[in-house]
Amino acid sequence: MATLIDDGPRERSAKDSELKFFRTMALIFATVIVAGFSLNLGMGRSTFAVPAVYHIHAFVFFGWVALYVAQNWLIAGHNVRLHRTLGLAAYAFIPVMVVLGYMIMMATLRRTGGPFFFDQNEFLFSNFMLLVLFGLMAFAALRWRRHTGWHRRLMFCAMTILAGPGLGRLLPMPLLIPHAWRIEMLVLMLFPLAGIIMDKRVHGRVHPAWLWSIGAIVAVQVASDLIAYSDWGVRITESVVAGTPGGERPMEAFLPPGF
Repeated sequence: MATLIDDGPRERSAKDSELKFFRTMALIFATVIVAGFSLNLGMGRSTFAVPAVYHIHAFVFFGWVALYVAQNWLIAGHNVRLHRTLGLAAYAFIPVMVVLGYMIMMATLRRTGGPFFFDQNEFLFSNFMLLVLFGLMAFAALRWRRHTGWHRRLMFCAMTILAGPGLGRLLPMPLLIPHAWRIEMLVLMLFPLAGIIMDKRVHGRVHPAWLWSIGAIVAVQVASDLIAYSDWGVRITESVVAGTPGGERPMEAFLPPGF
């Protein structure tokens, strides 16, 4: 009887610890993304004088970040009803984000050739395939929203993918050539690793959602590299930037003269 009485408070404590973890990590995600883009702007690496698609992309993606933070705060505060109502907006956000992500990737490749510390073919295929994976993970999280363990962790790992551009602006990417992309991906894996540690500490076991999500990210990255560096992948990349300013830079990562 004493065991039965003690289980309730212990389970509630574990649940609260888990909710606090996801709430804290939502703020960390947001901080990394905002800090990365703000640093670029402050150092003159980026500007507001860009085509409209860049501003639309920023508005929608930062809107998603705000939604993600709000959702984690709501559920940590046990405001389930508003959490579920607000969550319906994600169904509209996700497809728009995938389309806008593709558009901004193509615009960047053609306008500037993409970040100089990435190979263009890697930037093209890894970005696109990880963007699709984000959409699939986020939709899966919504589909399994009644299974809260899967829902939270799948959405967390989808958010990990989106944190890449913000994190990349904080890392010394030019110094990481020619492995900048892969090193960034390895650093990103620290986020789900933190989730695994939380599960082990709070629940004594690791939820399978972490392993499936990390496995999916690794598999997609390997597949995208195999495609990007194939003859077909190189030809597709060349055709994307042909006749544009982006086609004037080398396909391989490089340091600009005088950098």
